[in-house]
Amino acid sequence: MDNQKLSSFYKNKKILVTGHTGFKGSWLTMLLKYLGAEVAGYSLEPATTPSLFRVLGLNGNVKNYFSDIRDFETVKSVFEKEKPEIVFHLAAQPLVRDSYDDPLYTFQTNILGTANILEAIRLSEQTKTAVMVTTDKVYENKESSAAYKEGDELGGHDPYSTSKACAEFVVRCYNRSFFQDRTVYRQPKSFVASARSGNVIGGGDWSKDRLVPDIVRAVYERQEKVLLRNPASIRPWQFVLEPLLGYLLLARKLFHKEASFIGAWNFSPESGNFIQVEEMTKRAFILLGKGEYAIKEDKSKYETSVLKLDSQRAKKELGCKAVLSLHETLSWTFQWYKDFYLSKDMGELTKEQIKAFLTKAGYG
Repeated sequence: MDNQKLSSFYKNKKILVTGHTGFKGSWLTMLLKYLGAEVAGYSLEPATTPSLFRVLGLNGNVKNYFSDIRDFETVKSVFEKEKPEIVFHLAAQPLVRDSYDDPLYTFQTNILGTANILEAIRLSEQTKTAVMVTTDKVYENKESSAAYKEGDELGGHDPYSTSKACAEFVVRCYNRSFFQDRTVYRQPKSFVASARSGNVIGGGDWSKDRLVPDIVRAVYERQEKVLLRNPASIRPWQFVLEPLLGYLLLARKLFHKEASFIGAWNFSPESGNFIQVEEMTKRAFILLGKGEYAIKEDKSKYETSVLKLDSQRAKKELGCKAVLSLHETLSWTFQWYKDFYLSKDMGELTKEQIKAFLTKAGYG
C-alpha cells in the first residue's frame, strides 16, 4: 500500500481513543485529527496541571466522554452512540510506583478496563479493528541485556507490569473465543492486536515519577536539582510519534482484514537510543542550557534496571523503522518545553512536529 495514502485512509474514519486525555493519548488524538479522522475520546479528566490535552485545545476539538473505563454500561453506551470503526485503547493506570500504592485500582483499571473495551467491541456491529496498547513491561523480566520478542514469556514483578501482562491474556482470549471463532462467525468479526512499547518521550508530559517531566519541573518551575532514583538504569528513549505511527500502520493492516497482523507487536527504538538515566539527564541539561542533578537512590519500590524489546517484526512486516535519532528525539522533546515556557502557540508547534515527523518517515 502506498505510503503516501496514510492520510487518505484515516480521513473521515470514525475512531475512538480511550485514555485520550493522557500524554500519549493526546498526541495520538492530535495526530488522528491532523490526518482528518473523526475522533471521539473516552477518558478521565486530565490528571495533571498543566495538561497536554488542554494545552492543545483538544477539549474543544473532539467529542469527549469523561468517565471511568471500569464502568461497562457507560463504555457500551459510547460505542452505541459513536459507532467507531477503529479503536485505540490507551486508558490505563500507567505508573509503576503508583501501582504499589493502589494495586487494586491498577488491576481493575488495566484488566477489567481492557475487558470492558473488548466486550463492547464484541457487541458492536461497526467496530472492525482495535489496537490494544499495553507496555514493554509485560515480559517476565530476567534483567538481561537480551531483547524480548513477542513470543517470550509474559509476567511482571510489580502490580502495573502484572496487570498489563494479564491484559494481554484478555486480548488473546477475546481473539480466540470470539473475534476469530469461525464456529460463530463465517469470517472473523473484528481484527484486534496488542501493541507493546515503553518510555516514550516528547513535549507535554507532566506525569509524576517520569524523568523528562521531573527534569522540566525542576528546571522551569521549582528551580532545584533533579533527584535521580536509579541513575544507572537503562531505558529506551523513543519519541512519542514513533510508536504512534506504528499503531496507525498496524490498525490500517487490521482494517483491511489481514489476519497475519492479529496478535502482539513490539515497538522499540534502535539500540543507540538505550542509554542510562544519568546520561539522559546530562544531555537534557545541555539542550535546555541549564539544570543540575543529585543522586538519591530509592530501592523501596522495585523498578527494572534494563528492559529491551526486539521490534524486528514491526520493521519487516509494517515497515516501521526508526525515524528520529536519539539526538533528534531529545532535541524535539526539550524544544517543545522551551517553547511552552516562552508562551508560544503549542498547538501550531505540535502540528509542525507531526508534519515534520510524517514527512521524515515517508508518510507526509
